[in-house]
Amino acid sequence: MLIAGFPAGAWGTNCYVVAPAAGEECVIIDPGHQATAGVEETLRKHRLKPVAVILTHGHIDHVASVVPVCGAHDVPAWIHPADRYMMSDPEKALGRSIGMPLMGELTVGEPDDLRELNDGAELKLAGLDLTVSHAPGHTKGSVTFKMPESGDVPPVFFSGDLLFAGSVGRSDLPGGDHAELLGSLARVCLPLSDPTVVLSGHGAQTTIGHERATNPYLRQVAAGRGAAPAPRRGM
Repeated sequence: MLIAGFPAGAWGTNCYVVAPAAGEECVIIDPGHQATAGVEETLRKHRLKPVAVILTHGHIDHVASVVPVCGAHDVPAWIHPADRYMMSDPEKALGRSIGMPLMGELTVGEPDDLRELNDGAELKLAGLDLTVSHAPGHTKGSVTFKMPESGDVPPVFFSGDLLFAGSVGRSDLPGGDHAELLGSLARVCLPLSDPTVVLSGHGAQTTIGHERATNPYLRQVAAGRGAAPAPRRGM
């Protein structure tokens, strides 16, 4: 398994390129602000051919490079229908202006081929098996992607802005809902096995076991208690 990740752009959003091995087909997860160069460098370094872009949610820091990446490689992008509007109207999704200095760095709009993700979908792309879980709370259309254990490689969980190392995603932007986010943590994250590797939208990788033991939000959800408002991470 090959997973190459790098933080991109003004918000340090993690973009991931995933393939069974070097020299094979791959998927690209969340090519956000200023991610195009990093994507192309990763593809060249590992001799990869992209077949799809898949998106954990529609915030501009996760989708700003979708159009150029899809256009350069003639591949589709996938997003949950509840977040599709954000592709063309990122400021509405944030409830404020994203700032004129950044506008020249953004490509707003949909790629030529945009497909919709649904809860429980099983994506078979580039020789990979990815299970989609709808996980609202950060946005209405937030999703996660899980890859099963393979040989000596533990399960891998792409959590987007639902779960971070030591924290969770913010829920104070349009479409966010803290109660929904807690419900998503309980439904999507808690059932995962402890060895599951968590690759999130921002920050370092972790495991479900570590988060179950130390993350105050997962601990409170597991105990059936409410949690304090989430810190402001991500968009």
